[in-house]
Order: sequence, then C-alpha cells, then structure tokens
Amino acid sequence: MKLYGSPTSPYARKTRVLIKEKNLPVEFVVQDPWPEDSPIIEKNPLSKIPVLEVGPDNYLFESVFIAHYLDNIDGRPLQPKDAEGYWHCQWWQALGNGIIDAVIARHLETRRPPDKQWPEKMQREERRMQRAIEVAENAYRGNRFLVGYAFTMADLVMGVALQYMDFRYPHDWRTAHPKLARWHASITARRSFEETLPPGFVKPT
Repeated sequence: MKLYGSPTSPYARKTRVLIKEKNLPVEFVVQDPWPEDSPIIEKNPLSKIPVLEVGPDNYLFESVFIAHYLDNIDGRPLQPKDAEGYWHCQWWQALGNGIIDAVIARHLETRRPPDKQWPEKMQREERRMQRAIEVAENAYRGNRFLVGYAFTMADLVMGVALQYMDFRYPHDWRTAHPKLARWHASITARRSFEETLPPGFVKPT
C-alpha cells in the first residue's frame, strides 16, 4: 500500500502516526494536491489528501475513512471494545478533528494578501480552538490515556490536533490547561509522533 500526502498535512499525519503505531507496510509518498495538474486528482477527484492506494487503480480518500480502514486491517483496532468506551473515543476524535479544521481555516486566512484577510474570521477560529481546549481540559480525567488504560485513536487524533496547533498557531495554551499539557507531552513523546513531525516544527519550550 501507498499513502499519498504532504508532510505538513495534519490529515495525512493522523494516518502516518497510525501506520507507525501498528507497524503497517505502507509507503509514504509526498504529493501536492494544490496544482491543477496534481497527480492526486487521478486518485481522488476531490483533490484532497491523504489518499491511500490499496491496489491497482484502487484508492481510498478522506482521512477518517482511511484511518478507520487502517485501524481495522489487522483485526486489532485502537478502539475500546465496550460501547461506552467506544463512543467516548469517538467523542475525543470529533473534538480533535474540529480543532484541526479550525487551525487550518485560520492558517489559510493568514496566507491571503494582508488587505484581503478577514480578522474576524481568524478571531472566530481562535475562539473555537480555545473553547475546545477548555472542554478537553475539563473532560480529561488525568489518566495516562484519554479513554481507558491503553493508547487509542482518541489519543492519536487529539495528539496530532494539538501539535498541529503548535505548528500553525503557536501560543501558550498549556499554562491554563496543565492536565492536558502533561498528557500531551507524554503522548507526543511516542516514536510514532517523533518520526512524523512536520518539517520546520519547533517544539514549545
């Protein structure tokens, strides 16, 4: 299998961390979806990354779908087996994916010409991130992992989300959210996270 994406994309990184965690035989191939003639278009008509090649002319796209496929391919998903734990894990993933969406929306606004930028849009996305972090701090029970007693997709998605915020919108969210900060430091110390850091990432001090 091959995973096509960008080394800075948080959507691709979720699947890359998952591949490392499960030691799956998937090759990562860097391809840019933005050019009009991007080869990604042949694999995904939406011209978005990541794209997973599972066979000749057989591609999967959308990061949630790809992660679900890869997580279940070996019969040992990183999801709790009990119903309550499973849905709790899904809740954390939804929160993490929402943070990623907000960070990307803000970052894209900063890439526009200064006279075309919409400050209110950036402030709205910043408030979304702040609310999500506050909710996460209050919901986190202080254990080693977010759900249960093992690493799950909840830890993976939230870990990537907060680290992407550090990458594209660095600010001190840790001081006001010490429990979440301690959890995040532990999770992102895993080899799967260390080996998939985006180029140019500067670790918070």
